[in-house]
Amino acid sequence: MKTKKILVAMSGGVDSSVAAFLLKKQGYQVYGITMTFQVIYGSSNDLRLGSALNDAKRVCEILEIPHQTLELSNKFEKEVVRPFIKEYLSGRTPNPCVMCNRRIKFGFLFNHAMKNGFDFLATGHYAQIDYINNQIFLRKPRDLSKDQTYFLYSIPRESLNRILFPLAHFTKEEVKSLSDQLNLKMEEKSESQDICFLPRGGYRDFIKNRSHLDLSGPIVNLQGKVLGHHHGTYLYTIGQRKGLGISHSRPLYVVDIDLSRNAVIVGDKKDLQAMALIATQVNFLVDEIPDQEIFALTRYSQKEHQCRLEKINNEMKVIFYNKLENITPGQSVVWYTREGIVIGGGIIKEVFR
Repeated sequence: MKTKKILVAMSGGVDSSVAAFLLKKQGYQVYGITMTFQVIYGSSNDLRLGSALNDAKRVCEILEIPHQTLELSNKFEKEVVRPFIKEYLSGRTPNPCVMCNRRIKFGFLFNHAMKNGFDFLATGHYAQIDYINNQIFLRKPRDLSKDQTYFLYSIPRESLNRILFPLAHFTKEEVKSLSDQLNLKMEEKSESQDICFLPRGGYRDFIKNRSHLDLSGPIVNLQGKVLGHHHGTYLYTIGQRKGLGISHSRPLYVVDIDLSRNAVIVGDKKDLQAMALIATQVNFLVDEIPDQEIFALTRYSQKEHQCRLEKINNEMKVIFYNKLENITPGQSVVWYTREGIVIGGGIIKEVFR
Protein backbone atom coordinates (compact mmCIF):
# COMPACT_ATOMS: atom_id res chain seq x y z
CA MET A 1 0.00 0.00 0.00
CA LYS A 2 2.87 2.41 0.68
CA THR A 3 3.65 2.61 -3.03
CA LYS A 4 0.14 3.83 -3.80
CA LYS A 5 -0.29 7.29 -5.34
CA ILE A 6 -2.88 9.48 -3.66
CA LEU A 7 -4.29 12.75 -4.97
CA VAL A 8 -5.48 15.01 -2.14
CA ALA A 9 -8.01 17.77 -2.82
CA MET A 10 -6.43 20.81 -1.14
CA SER A 11 -8.64 23.76 -0.24
CA GLY A 12 -6.01 25.70 1.68
CA GLY A 13 -7.78 24.96 4.96
CA VAL A 14 -6.76 23.06 8.08
CA ASP A 15 -8.68 19.86 7.33
CA SER A 16 -7.34 19.09 3.87
CA SER A 17 -3.82 20.16 4.92
CA VAL A 18 -3.76 17.76 7.87
CA ALA A 19 -5.29 15.03 5.69
CA ALA A 20 -2.34 15.36 3.29
CA PHE A 21 0.12 15.31 6.19
CA LEU A 22 -1.39 12.15 7.68
CA LEU A 23 -1.19 10.30 4.38
CA LYS A 24 2.41 11.31 3.80
CA LYS A 25 3.27 10.26 7.34
CA GLN A 26 1.88 6.80 6.53
CA GLY A 27 4.31 6.55 3.64
CA TYR A 28 2.07 7.09 0.64
CA GLN A 29 3.05 9.03 -2.48
CA VAL A 30 0.98 12.14 -1.89
CA TYR A 31 0.14 14.84 -4.42
CA GLY A 32 -1.95 17.95 -3.78
CA ILE A 33 -4.46 19.47 -6.17
CA THR A 34 -6.59 22.61 -5.90
CA MET A 35 -9.62 23.24 -8.06
CA THR A 36 -10.00 26.86 -9.16
CA PHE A 37 -13.09 28.55 -10.51
CA GLN A 38 -12.77 32.11 -9.24
CA VAL A 39 -12.55 33.92 -12.57
CA ILE A 40 -16.32 34.25 -13.12
CA TYR A 41 -17.71 35.20 -9.72
CA GLY A 42 -16.55 38.70 -8.87
CA SER A 43 -13.65 40.43 -7.13
CA SER A 44 -14.47 39.52 -3.52
CA ASN A 45 -14.52 35.85 -4.42
CA ASP A 46 -11.38 36.21 -6.52
CA LEU A 47 -9.53 37.50 -3.45
CA ARG A 48 -10.89 34.84 -1.09
CA LEU A 49 -10.33 31.93 -3.48
CA GLY A 50 -6.96 33.28 -4.55
CA SER A 51 -5.90 33.33 -0.91
CA ALA A 52 -7.06 29.70 -0.50
CA LEU A 53 -5.00 28.65 -3.52
CA ASN A 54 -1.90 30.35 -2.14
CA ASP A 55 -2.42 28.64 1.22
CA ALA A 56 -2.70 25.24 -0.48
CA LYS A 57 0.52 25.83 -2.42
CA ARG A 58 2.34 26.93 0.74
CA VAL A 59 1.21 23.85 2.68
CA CYS A 60 2.37 21.54 -0.11
CA GLU A 61 5.78 23.25 -0.02
CA ILE A 62 5.98 22.70 3.74
CA LEU A 63 4.97 19.04 3.36
CA GLU A 64 7.32 18.69 0.38
CA ILE A 65 4.69 17.22 -1.91
CA PRO A 66 3.88 18.23 -5.51
CA HIS A 67 0.97 20.58 -6.10
CA GLN A 68 -1.13 21.27 -9.16
CA THR A 69 -4.19 23.31 -10.00
CA LEU A 70 -7.22 22.33 -12.04
CA GLU A 71 -9.17 25.20 -13.59
CA LEU A 72 -12.86 24.29 -13.59
CA SER A 73 -14.73 27.57 -14.06
CA ASN A 74 -16.86 26.42 -17.00
CA LYS A 75 -17.48 22.97 -15.51
CA PHE A 76 -18.49 24.44 -12.17
CA GLU A 77 -20.76 26.96 -13.85
CA LYS A 78 -22.55 24.23 -15.80
CA GLU A 79 -22.79 21.55 -13.12
CA VAL A 80 -23.35 23.60 -9.95
CA VAL A 81 -24.07 27.31 -10.46
CA ARG A 82 -26.70 27.12 -13.20
CA PRO A 83 -28.64 24.27 -11.51
CA PHE A 84 -28.44 26.25 -8.25
CA ILE A 85 -30.06 29.29 -9.86
CA LYS A 86 -32.60 27.19 -11.74
CA GLU A 87 -33.72 25.41 -8.58
CA TYR A 88 -34.27 28.66 -6.69
CA LEU A 89 -36.23 30.14 -9.60
CA SER A 90 -38.31 26.94 -9.64
CA GLY A 91 -39.44 27.49 -6.06
CA ARG A 92 -37.04 25.03 -4.41
CA THR A 93 -34.12 25.48 -2.02
CA PRO A 94 -31.11 23.58 -3.42
CA ASN A 95 -28.00 22.34 -1.65
CA PRO A 96 -25.06 23.16 -3.94
CA CYS A 97 -22.57 21.30 -1.72
CA VAL A 98 -24.35 18.04 -2.55
CA MET A 99 -24.27 18.89 -6.26
CA CYS A 100 -20.59 19.82 -6.09
CA ASN A 101 -19.60 16.60 -4.32
CA ARG A 102 -21.51 14.46 -6.80
CA ARG A 103 -20.51 16.20 -10.02
CA ILE A 104 -17.23 17.99 -9.29
CA LYS A 105 -15.20 16.56 -6.37
CA PHE A 106 -16.26 12.92 -6.60
CA GLY A 107 -17.24 13.20 -10.24
CA PHE A 108 -14.89 15.17 -12.45
CA LEU A 109 -11.97 15.35 -9.99
CA PHE A 110 -12.27 11.67 -9.09
CA ASN A 111 -12.21 10.70 -12.79
CA HIS A 112 -9.25 13.03 -13.33
CA ALA A 113 -7.36 11.22 -10.57
CA MET A 114 -8.13 7.76 -11.95
CA LYS A 115 -7.22 8.74 -15.53
CA ASN A 116 -3.89 10.14 -14.38
CA GLY A 117 -2.67 7.03 -12.61
CA PHE A 118 -3.66 7.76 -9.03
CA ASP A 119 -4.87 4.91 -6.87
CA PHE A 120 -7.01 7.02 -4.55
CA LEU A 121 -8.61 10.43 -4.20
CA ALA A 122 -8.52 11.81 -0.65
CA THR A 123 -10.28 14.79 0.93
CA GLY A 124 -10.48 16.45 4.33
CA HIS A 125 -14.13 15.52 4.89
CA TYR A 126 -15.20 14.21 8.28
CA ALA A 127 -16.57 10.86 7.15
CA GLN A 128 -15.54 7.23 7.29
CA ILE A 129 -15.33 4.41 4.78
CA ASP A 130 -15.82 1.09 6.55
CA TYR A 131 -15.68 -2.57 5.55
CA ILE A 132 -18.15 -5.00 7.12
CA ASN A 133 -18.24 -8.63 5.97
CA ASN A 134 -16.19 -7.69 2.91
CA GLN A 135 -18.69 -5.01 1.92
CA ILE A 136 -17.86 -1.32 1.74
CA PHE A 137 -19.95 1.37 3.43
CA LEU A 138 -19.98 5.11 4.01
CA ARG A 139 -20.26 5.79 7.72
CA LYS A 140 -20.32 8.67 10.17
CA PRO A 141 -16.90 9.70 11.54
CA ARG A 142 -15.67 9.60 15.11
CA ASP A 143 -16.37 13.32 15.60
CA LEU A 144 -20.14 13.34 15.17
CA SER A 145 -20.25 17.11 15.68
CA LYS A 146 -18.37 17.52 12.38
CA ASP A 147 -20.10 14.71 10.47
CA GLN A 148 -20.29 15.59 6.75
CA THR A 149 -21.88 12.40 5.41
CA TYR A 150 -25.09 14.35 4.72
CA PHE A 151 -23.25 16.05 1.84
CA LEU A 152 -21.62 12.83 0.61
CA TYR A 153 -24.55 10.43 0.16
CA SER A 154 -24.64 11.04 -3.60
CA ILE A 155 -21.13 9.66 -4.23
CA PRO A 156 -21.37 6.75 -6.69
CA ARG A 157 -21.11 3.57 -4.66
CA GLU A 158 -18.62 2.02 -7.07
CA SER A 159 -16.18 4.87 -6.29
CA LEU A 160 -16.03 4.29 -2.53
CA ASN A 161 -13.15 1.81 -2.68
CA ARG A 162 -10.95 4.44 -4.36
CA ILE A 163 -11.69 7.26 -1.88
CA LEU A 164 -9.92 8.02 1.40
CA PHE A 165 -11.07 10.17 4.33
CA PRO A 166 -7.96 10.44 6.55
CA LEU A 167 -9.80 12.45 9.24
CA ALA A 168 -12.36 9.72 9.91
CA HIS A 169 -11.00 8.89 13.36
CA PHE A 170 -9.92 12.39 14.45
CA THR A 171 -11.82 15.09 16.28
CA LYS A 172 -11.71 18.66 15.03
CA GLU A 173 -9.68 19.69 18.07
CA GLU A 174 -7.12 16.98 17.34
CA VAL A 175 -6.86 18.16 13.75
CA LYS A 176 -6.30 21.75 14.87
CA SER A 177 -3.66 20.56 17.34
CA LEU A 178 -1.83 18.65 14.60
CA SER A 179 -1.86 21.75 12.42
CA ASP A 180 -0.33 23.80 15.23
CA GLN A 181 2.34 21.16 15.89
CA LEU A 182 3.28 21.19 12.20
CA ASN A 183 3.55 24.98 12.34
CA LEU A 184 1.41 25.27 9.25
CA LYS A 185 0.32 28.74 10.44
CA MET A 186 -3.17 28.18 9.12
CA GLU A 187 -5.91 30.73 9.67
CA GLU A 188 -9.10 28.79 10.28
CA LYS A 189 -11.44 29.37 7.33
CA SER A 190 -14.94 30.48 8.23
CA GLU A 191 -17.32 27.53 8.41
CA SER A 192 -20.40 29.73 8.18
CA GLN A 193 -19.89 30.28 4.45
CA ASP A 194 -21.48 27.11 3.19
CA ILE A 195 -21.73 28.25 -0.42
CA CYS A 196 -18.21 28.96 -1.58
CA PHE A 197 -19.02 30.72 -4.84
CA LEU A 198 -21.36 33.39 -3.50
CA PRO A 199 -20.19 36.99 -3.14
CA ARG A 200 -20.59 38.70 0.20
CA GLY A 201 -24.07 39.93 -0.75
CA GLY A 202 -25.38 36.38 -0.43
CA TYR A 203 -27.45 34.16 -2.71
CA ARG A 204 -30.36 36.62 -3.09
CA ASP A 205 -28.25 39.32 -4.76
CA PHE A 206 -26.41 36.67 -6.74
CA ILE A 207 -29.63 35.27 -8.25
CA LYS A 208 -31.10 38.73 -8.82
CA ASN A 209 -28.01 39.81 -10.76
CA ARG A 210 -28.07 36.60 -12.81
CA SER A 211 -31.80 36.43 -13.62
CA HIS A 212 -32.62 39.98 -14.78
CA LEU A 213 -36.34 39.16 -14.58
CA ASP A 214 -39.38 40.71 -12.94
CA LEU A 215 -40.22 37.94 -10.50
CA SER A 216 -42.70 39.80 -8.28
CA GLY A 217 -45.90 38.12 -7.16
CA PRO A 218 -48.41 37.76 -4.30
CA ILE A 219 -47.98 36.55 -0.74
CA VAL A 220 -51.18 34.65 0.14
CA ASN A 221 -52.55 32.65 3.05
CA LEU A 222 -53.81 29.08 2.79
CA GLN A 223 -57.27 30.36 1.89
CA GLY A 224 -55.85 32.29 -1.07
CA LYS A 225 -56.24 35.78 0.42
CA VAL A 226 -53.54 38.20 -0.73
CA LEU A 227 -51.66 39.58 2.27
CA GLY A 228 -48.79 41.28 0.48
CA HIS A 229 -46.37 41.06 -2.42
CA HIS A 230 -42.89 39.66 -2.95
CA HIS A 231 -40.09 40.42 -5.42
CA GLY A 232 -39.21 36.81 -6.17
CA THR A 233 -40.04 33.44 -4.63
CA TYR A 234 -36.30 32.71 -4.39
CA LEU A 235 -36.15 35.27 -1.57
CA TYR A 236 -38.12 32.91 0.69
CA THR A 237 -37.55 29.50 2.21
CA ILE A 238 -39.93 27.07 3.90
CA GLY A 239 -40.21 27.88 7.61
CA GLN A 240 -39.14 31.50 7.23
CA ARG A 241 -40.85 33.86 9.68
CA LYS A 242 -38.90 37.11 9.58
CA GLY A 243 -38.59 39.47 6.63
CA LEU A 244 -41.96 38.64 5.06
CA GLY A 245 -42.90 42.31 4.76
CA ILE A 246 -46.47 41.78 5.93
CA SER A 247 -48.23 42.62 9.20
CA HIS A 248 -50.58 40.19 10.90
CA SER A 249 -52.15 39.61 14.28
CA ARG A 250 -50.05 36.46 14.81
CA PRO A 251 -46.70 35.17 13.52
CA LEU A 252 -46.84 33.77 9.99
CA TYR A 253 -44.43 31.36 8.35
CA VAL A 254 -43.67 30.44 4.75
CA VAL A 255 -45.35 27.03 4.37
CA ASP A 256 -45.17 26.57 0.60
CA ILE A 257 -44.24 28.15 -2.71
CA ASP A 258 -46.73 27.80 -5.57
CA LEU A 259 -44.82 28.38 -8.79
CA SER A 260 -47.95 28.08 -10.96
CA ARG A 261 -49.24 31.27 -9.30
CA ASN A 262 -45.77 32.66 -8.53
CA ALA A 263 -47.08 32.87 -4.99
CA VAL A 264 -45.48 32.62 -1.56
CA ILE A 265 -47.93 30.87 0.76
CA VAL A 266 -47.92 31.64 4.47
CA GLY A 267 -49.64 30.02 7.42
CA ASP A 268 -49.34 29.15 11.09
CA LYS A 269 -46.45 27.21 12.57
CA LYS A 270 -48.63 24.08 12.75
CA ASP A 271 -49.07 24.26 8.98
CA LEU A 272 -45.38 23.43 8.56
CA GLN A 273 -45.82 19.97 10.03
CA ALA A 274 -45.44 17.01 7.70
CA MET A 275 -45.52 13.24 7.98
CA ALA A 276 -44.02 12.18 4.63
CA LEU A 277 -42.09 13.24 1.56
CA ILE A 278 -41.11 11.99 -1.89
CA ALA A 279 -37.40 11.86 -2.75
CA THR A 280 -36.09 11.81 -6.29
CA GLN A 281 -32.58 11.40 -7.82
CA VAL A 282 -32.08 8.64 -5.25
CA ASN A 283 -28.63 7.14 -4.67
CA PHE A 284 -28.21 4.02 -2.54
CA LEU A 285 -24.92 3.04 -0.91
CA VAL A 286 -26.13 -0.40 0.23
CA ASP A 287 -27.35 -3.47 -1.67
CA GLU A 288 -30.83 -3.31 -0.20
CA ILE A 289 -32.79 -1.37 2.37
CA PRO A 290 -31.89 -2.91 5.75
CA ASP A 291 -34.57 -4.64 7.79
CA GLN A 292 -33.95 -2.53 10.87
CA GLU A 293 -34.59 0.94 12.27
CA ILE A 294 -33.96 3.71 9.73
CA PHE A 295 -33.34 7.35 10.58
CA ALA A 296 -33.63 10.30 8.19
CA LEU A 297 -31.89 13.66 8.15
CA THR A 298 -33.77 16.30 6.15
CA ARG A 299 -31.30 19.13 6.67
CA TYR A 300 -27.68 19.29 7.79
CA SER A 301 -27.11 19.76 11.53
CA GLN A 302 -30.74 19.00 12.38
CA LYS A 303 -31.97 16.04 14.39
CA GLU A 304 -32.51 12.66 12.75
CA HIS A 305 -36.00 11.18 12.78
CA GLN A 306 -37.08 7.57 12.55
CA CYS A 307 -38.85 6.66 9.34
CA ARG A 308 -39.70 3.89 6.91
CA LEU A 309 -39.09 3.80 3.18
CA GLU A 310 -41.37 2.78 0.34
CA LYS A 311 -40.08 2.51 -3.21
CA ILE A 312 -42.29 4.13 -5.84
CA ASN A 313 -40.82 3.50 -9.29
CA ASN A 314 -37.43 5.28 -9.23
CA GLU A 315 -38.35 7.46 -6.27
CA MET A 316 -38.69 6.86 -2.53
CA LYS A 317 -41.52 7.76 -0.21
CA VAL A 318 -40.25 8.57 3.26
CA ILE A 319 -42.85 8.19 6.02
CA PHE A 320 -41.96 9.59 9.44
CA TYR A 321 -43.07 8.22 12.78
CA ASN A 322 -43.58 11.75 14.12
CA LYS A 323 -44.50 15.08 12.56
CA LEU A 324 -41.63 17.23 11.32
CA GLU A 325 -41.36 20.92 10.51
CA ASN A 326 -39.43 22.81 7.82
CA ILE A 327 -39.01 19.98 5.31
CA THR A 328 -37.98 21.87 2.20
CA PRO A 329 -38.21 20.77 -1.45
CA GLY A 330 -34.79 20.95 -3.10
CA GLN A 331 -32.90 19.98 0.04
CA SER A 332 -31.58 16.45 0.52
CA VAL A 333 -32.93 13.68 2.72
CA VAL A 334 -30.34 11.12 3.85
CA TRP A 335 -31.02 7.77 5.53
CA TYR A 336 -28.91 6.10 8.23
CA THR A 337 -28.87 2.97 10.33
CA ARG A 338 -28.61 3.28 14.10
CA GLU A 339 -24.89 2.44 13.74
CA GLY A 340 -24.32 5.47 11.51
CA ILE A 341 -24.06 3.68 8.16
CA VAL A 342 -25.33 5.76 5.26
CA ILE A 343 -28.08 3.87 3.46
CA GLY A 344 -28.50 6.50 0.77
CA GLY A 345 -30.47 9.62 0.04
CA GLY A 346 -32.18 11.80 -2.52
CA ILE A 347 -33.53 15.26 -3.32
CA ILE A 348 -36.82 16.22 -1.64
CA LYS A 349 -39.35 16.56 -4.43
CA GLU A 350 -42.68 16.78 -2.61
CA VAL A 351 -43.80 17.17 0.99
CA PHE A 352 -47.06 15.86 2.46
CA ARG A 353 -48.18 18.34 5.08
